[in-house]
Amino acid sequence: MGLSPLAELVFVKLGGSVITDKTRAAKALPERIGRLAGEIRAAQDARPDLAMVLGHGSGSFGHTVGQKYGIHRGIDRGQSWWGYAETAAAAARLNRIVTDILLTAGVPVVSIQPSATARCCKGELKELTLYPIRQALEHALVPLLYGDVALDDSQGCTIVSTEQVLAYLAQHLRPARIVMVGRVDGVYDRDPLHDAEARPLSRITPDSFPQVRSQLGGSHATDVTGGMLTKVSEMVSLVAQGCTERVHLISGLRKGALTRVLLDAQHSQGTMIERQEDANNPTGNTRCC
Repeated sequence: MGLSPLAELVFVKLGGSVITDKTRAAKALPERIGRLAGEIRAAQDARPDLAMVLGHGSGSFGHTVGQKYGIHRGIDRGQSWWGYAETAAAAARLNRIVTDILLTAGVPVVSIQPSATARCCKGELKELTLYPIRQALEHALVPLLYGDVALDDSQGCTIVSTEQVLAYLAQHLRPARIVMVGRVDGVYDRDPLHDAEARPLSRITPDSFPQVRSQLGGSHATDVTGGMLTKVSEMVSLVAQGCTERVHLISGLRKGALTRVLLDAQHSQGTMIERQEDANNPTGNTRCC
């Protein structure tokens, strides 16, 4: 038994800014999570060939505690190992909430804890066990991962973002698409939550990214994984390496948007990151790292 060759594998990340109130410690938004879970289920009903790996950010759960103890910087103070344990527990609490809501909506998710097998060095994810994820997909289940703590060969411990986890998986599973669900409708030339003159960027390619890089800033709430610039940089790199065909960045505040994007690979909402075809490689095919 295995994943059908006709199936389309899509990664979906539910951002911490969408599923939690990042201005209030450990404040989940169950009604919004429930709506997004329903949109995922609706896409599954409309497209039985759709296979998914889901991920979610830690929002005001893991980020708040991780910032308090400086876990992303490693072991640099007496209480860091306690902080490591506390951050892991906070991230797991949010994951339990998300898991239960998805199951209630009829999405057959299986929660997989990244920190159980993750191995990092200098903050970079070097190793993550793939077997349970592959097996879940082969049995028509939906693996659900999340931003978590991890042990680090160089600095003792760190935090691995959901983007890092999905990027690692993309190198091995090669999803057709990645859908990033945040608060704002894609990428803007400045923070649209604080600047009414902000303009959306409908398309980014590896070639155009250096031009827009300076326009992207960090998150406007506590985020120990680098903010918008880091997230977009990681996704551009995946597209450039051929690990995925395209990345969609959309708003989870728009009702029905997630279903529409899952059902239509060319849906124009938000920002699309994709390779730019050239004369030497008209199909855009390349080998992933």
